[in-house]
Amino acid sequence: MALAVVQRLLKARGVRAYAAHTIGLRLLGTGGLHPLGESRRYAPELIVHSGAGWVFATVTMGARSGCYLVSLWNGFDLRTVKREHPEKVADLILSIRPEERA
Repeated sequence: MALAVVQRLLKARGVRAYAAHTIGLRLLGTGGLHPLGESRRYAPELIVHSGAGWVFATVTMGARSGCYLVSLWNGFDLRTVKREHPEKVADLILSIRPEERA
């Protein structure tokens, strides 16, 4: 998985991150033995947080482009990085956290 590559690069530099896999589940009760329902899987996200626990960056993969989509706490826009350059994602995240560089 492409997010795991970024996670390993960040870990090597002393930055903590975890992958979040989200599933939306909606159940409908019909009064029978088995409830009806639907589930939806969302794209996994790599959540990067500080030592204090504040989330300051999220990374996900674009469904169509295959690029990394990086959302930083100090900006309102998404940054895109080509899939072939996970080290650029790590560098981008480290650029806003100079105090935690390894």
